[in-house]
Amino acid sequence: MAGQIEGRNPVLEALKSGRPISRILILDNVGRHSTIADILHLSKQRGIPVEWVPAEVIKRKSMTGSSQGVIATTSAKGYIDIRDLFDITRSKNEPAFYVVLDGLEDPHNLGAIIRTCDAAGVHGVIIPERRAVGLTETVAKVSAGAIEYVPVARVSNLNNAIKILKDSGVWVLGIDQGSNKSFYEFDLKLPVALVIGGEGKGISRLVKDNCDEIVSIPMKGNISSLNASVAAAIIMYEVAKQRISG
Repeated sequence: MAGQIEGRNPVLEALKSGRPISRILILDNVGRHSTIADILHLSKQRGIPVEWVPAEVIKRKSMTGSSQGVIATTSAKGYIDIRDLFDITRSKNEPAFYVVLDGLEDPHNLGAIIRTCDAAGVHGVIIPERRAVGLTETVAKVSAGAIEYVPVARVSNLNNAIKILKDSGVWVLGIDQGSNKSFYEFDLKLPVALVIGGEGKGISRLVKDNCDEIVSIPMKGNISSLNASVAAAIIMYEVAKQRISG
């Protein structure tokens, strides 16, 4: 199924990653400096046609309203099988590091989480097919191109996926502010999957029951919860910190 990527950095990263692209539209007065020059260079190398178009064409074609004058027509970003994540982990010769998202519906949160996953060294993301956002153009835009580098597995049953993770020796850690256990208390150098709940609803009861541990983020202020992407980033970087420090 054809789709599109919008924004200078997302299109540039898609070109770098080798993602199939059929054409690129660029605003005719956007200039040829910096990122635009890189896009033109890589497009020429790969034989991808570039069309310089007026603002009304960009406005009509844009699905996000924030294309920065660059739109690429491409095949939709594909999902991988959850078991392929284990091959990716083995190729990195590192303890497993996954993020499981339970019912996340905001594409901006998913895009932000994928962007942090790329920065923190996460091996892959697992999302459910139903009642959750998928890899949309908005997700690609918010991820600033990270969607091209972070593998995403989409599963029909999140609890079955958690069982597969546990059977493969991965410790499944749910994040919920109702727990009195701080995530700082745990050894995150072990193979781990972090489970993050959806906006407002948190982790569903059955998913929570299937986690090995439920932990919370210590908070000193008056607000009792954090945005899903912020909570995910805090814990991802604690995993990265512990693994770097040994």
